[in-house]
Amino acid sequence: MLRWPLVFLIAALVAGVLGFSGVAAAATNIAIILFFVFGALFLIALL
Repeated sequence: MLRWPLVFLIAALVAGVLGFSGVAAAATNIAIILFFVFGALFLIALL
């Protein structure tokens, strides 16, 4: 009965640690770069 609340508590704690420690900013920059790289590859694949 307490399995899912514990899973979500752990997930929230991990997200909080990553969000407040500065890792989120680095991950955002990496995600933006990957978005444009794969977007360009997608457009090239359409040609």
